[in-house]
Amino acid sequence: QVQLVESGGGSAQAGGSLRLFCAASEYYYSESCYAWFRQAPGKEREGVASLFTGDGRTFYADSVKPRFTISRDHAKNTLFLQMTGLKPEDTAMYYCAAVPRLSGSCVLDANDYDDWGQGTQVTVSA
Repeated sequence: QVQLVESGGGSAQAGGSLRLFCAASEYYYSESCYAWFRQAPGKEREGVASLFTGDGRTFYADSVKPRFTISRDHAKNTLFLQMTGLKPEDTAMYYCAAVPRLSGSCVLDANDYDDWGQGTQVTVSA
């Protein structure tokens, strides 16, 4: 099981930016999907963005286009989420998730992911 550790959360004002980090403890034996999810109090976990390591293909939830960008540094085995134009409704606990995947698209369905981080809080004030 790959251990995932998020960092970089914090507070920002509306319109501001934050960058989240997710460090993985080891590499998967195959290509893989990495994703960011978020969960606000009283709401269901929501997929934010995903990335397939095989070809770098990314996918975003409509609610974060084009404000958020997912990327990964393979050498550092670290996933990033660059968030700009933050809105109060972006306030949530953000989770990194991953799963080995030989091919195909990386859907934003929490049930598809095996490994999860502990989360990092993002709070956006108006």
